[in-house]
Amino acid sequence: MALFERDTDIYRDRDALREDYQPEQLVGRDEELQTYQAAFQPVINGEQPNNVFLYGKTGVGKTAATKYLLSHLREDAAQYDDLDLTVILLNCDGLTSSYQIATRLVNTLRSESNQISTTGYPLASVYEMLWEELDECGGTILVVLDEIDHVNDDSILYQLPRARANGNLSEAKIGLIGISNDFSFRDDLSPKVKSSLCEQEIHFPAYNAENLRAILEQRAEVAFHEGVLSEEVIPLCAAYGAKDAGDARQSIDLLMKAGDLARDEQTDSITEEHVRRGRRALERGRIKEGINGLTEHGHLVLYALLTLDLEGETPIRSRDVRPRYTRFAELANRDPLVPRRMRDHLSELAMLGIVSVTERNEGRRGGTYREYALDMDVELILSAMAETIELVGVHDSVAPYVEGDEEMTTLNDFGSA
Repeated sequence: MALFERDTDIYRDRDALREDYQPEQLVGRDEELQTYQAAFQPVINGEQPNNVFLYGKTGVGKTAATKYLLSHLREDAAQYDDLDLTVILLNCDGLTSSYQIATRLVNTLRSESNQISTTGYPLASVYEMLWEELDECGGTILVVLDEIDHVNDDSILYQLPRARANGNLSEAKIGLIGISNDFSFRDDLSPKVKSSLCEQEIHFPAYNAENLRAILEQRAEVAFHEGVLSEEVIPLCAAYGAKDAGDARQSIDLLMKAGDLARDEQTDSITEEHVRRGRRALERGRIKEGINGLTEHGHLVLYALLTLDLEGETPIRSRDVRPRYTRFAELANRDPLVPRRMRDHLSELAMLGIVSVTERNEGRRGGTYREYALDMDVELILSAMAETIELVGVHDSVAPYVEGDEEMTTLNDFGSA
């Protein structure tokens, strides 16, 4: 008997649940796709492309919609002899500066034998090389910068959209597509960049349960054998996804985790219990991974918000989180960050789905501001923050959750926090 045999009971095509799977049709995004498609129309007309800025939380279809439309745009553009279209898709995760993006673009356009070093050049020289490569490529070039909020300076976001107007390009027509998970990223751009990059803005709102159900049904039809799913599985996965910030990726991952559990147990169906167990497993893994990836100050900000949440002080503004965070930083013998950098950590926590954000508008008097609250199980968060709690001390609010750990110091030993 073979040690490894193919599964035939649960999955027909498990890859249909993977992140890189491209469905033939996108569901739940009709309005956004219509607006996005209209923004690409100048490309087919042979005109200067629009610059487009997409924003919305993680898992709401921004990247999927971009890849879907660009795939169709390439196919349709190939029908016209006078249209030469090039698409460059770059994920900015791990790229924090305009210099890094510019060098990556130069190397994308060059052959492997003619790559440039990622360090050692003045930025102006890298831009000159980029203009040369873009003009040599010619035609219409769409540059997609996904997760653009990782970039700390906005030089490239000004230079690319205005390269032709500034006389840096004569042959190539450039269109820039920026995709951001961070709602505050646009607000922090300089006015000149906003006017260039954000000439066409498209907001992708969170999916609701109905949207998610349609997405899951579409994937499940391809992924699973007929009759494998119990009738409550997809509605439950969709309900959890709607609760978790309307994230389609999380709903699909949950459906796949439930399928994997059923396959591992060698059962012939996927049930509600598989979904519930799968959710607990994914949540533990996601929180641990997200928190482990935070900087030390990210941990301190999260600990401050956690204690305030347990005290019933949330939703809370960042300015009211700051005193608690500052105290914790001092207890950890760290210099507190300036308010803006502390807010950046709150935004990162929101992107990870650990914290929820509510926009408030109180008109002229109160202005617009954000309020933050914990959006995850307390015990799961604490299980990933043992080092931070040990460094700062056990706050009164979390003491009931860490009872029995005699090695941890309570904050009473340091005074109030």
